[in-house]
Amino acid sequence: MERKLAIGMFSSGGVADLGFVRNDVKFIIHNELLHDRSALLKLNHPDSEVLIEDAWECYEKVISFSNKVIKKDELFLLFATPPCQGMSSNGAGTLLNNVRKGLRPKLDPRNRLIIPPLIVASILKPEWIVFENVPGMKNTMIEDENGKLVNILELVSRKLGNEYRGEAKVIEFADYGLPQRRKRLITVFTRNKLAKQALTDHISLIPIPSHDKDGKNGKKPWVTLREALSGFEKLDAKDKTNSQSKINPLHKVPVLDAKKYTWIMHTPENSTAFDNQCVNPNCRYNNNPKHGTARNNNGINQTKKSTPLYCVKCGSLLPRPYTNENGHLRIMSGYVSAYKRMSWDMPSSTLTTNFIYSCSDNKIHPSENRTLSFLEASKLQSISDYDYKWGPIKIKNNVYKLAPDTLIKDVIGESAPPMFFDKMCKWMIELSKSTTVKNRGLLQYVS
Repeated sequence: MERKLAIGMFSSGGVADLGFVRNDVKFIIHNELLHDRSALLKLNHPDSEVLIEDAWECYEKVISFSNKVIKKDELFLLFATPPCQGMSSNGAGTLLNNVRKGLRPKLDPRNRLIIPPLIVASILKPEWIVFENVPGMKNTMIEDENGKLVNILELVSRKLGNEYRGEAKVIEFADYGLPQRRKRLITVFTRNKLAKQALTDHISLIPIPSHDKDGKNGKKPWVTLREALSGFEKLDAKDKTNSQSKINPLHKVPVLDAKKYTWIMHTPENSTAFDNQCVNPNCRYNNNPKHGTARNNNGINQTKKSTPLYCVKCGSLLPRPYTNENGHLRIMSGYVSAYKRMSWDMPSSTLTTNFIYSCSDNKIHPSENRTLSFLEASKLQSISDYDYKWGPIKIKNNVYKLAPDTLIKDVIGESAPPMFFDKMCKWMIELSKSTTVKNRGLLQYVS
């Protein structure tokens, strides 16, 4: 069997890589800056060399080590997920116009971390190059090696040269069967002749979506929370006894204080605690004004400051998020997506590293009084479908039977779902071996 060798950069805990591994791709080397992520990376990719260094400092080592391993073989894949914190949501045109006016923008140096993997790719010439990042990457401007401001995707194309062809597309992972709304920019370049011809034939290098919100055009409906979370043991965040499973150590949630528990307890499905109504048994008034946004004197849209905290009919304290300022209660500042229950009949909203917090964006369990557990979040990211190990690991001088909670939540929240890259890899392999549209088997590889 032909060896399909790969390199991973900015790999975090190596979660997304498992989608490629399932298709007999062997990672020979990974790069990750943080020691705690690297511990999980080593555990789940034991045959890969892991460089715990800044990409700028170690890309030459990546090239040197890879050349020794590859020898006469070809490198199949370079997979990189550079940091996204600095990616801009501003239009590239606006930035360039400001530069022409002499208003040079302050650029985030982290965005230039795309350059080390490009150097690696230009020397090792992998058959496929895949980047995953936030949609804002499309508009991000960085300085090239000459200090000239350039769109980041234009720089990718220029650095790889004419030997490669590719595309960048914002995709919705729910369209591929993930029970989670999560949009990301997938950038794919290849030097495979058949795959490049596919692109010429208007066939995308990115798999065709298998799902649709409403199940139209022959596609399956989005996978809902009801489908994804059915059968999970019930938990309750009121106390420690009921907040964790006796069976699975990953199925646990933080205990909520009495105030937050009350707010959540009275919050209906697909609603926010900011809209909760009167719970006084002698009143039960259900038409108290709801929360929302309003424009201030400067025309800026902000959360309302006038949302009532007390029932307008009986004066009782409403079970809405509030803060206490020197004995005076006022509505808490926050958008209506905070302290909000998810809907059983939709995928979850995007998981972030804050998914365990009740004030996070739309992360209250659809019917139970708690946030998502680590186990449930792992399912919504498709991690639990790939036998990912969370321990035992050693972080510097400490040995953990199971990774610390903070590390688990961070790796889950910052990772890309391996399920998509499993489908992505199947698609890449198919495009690499078929010569006609008729024989490409377009739909079977995303079902």
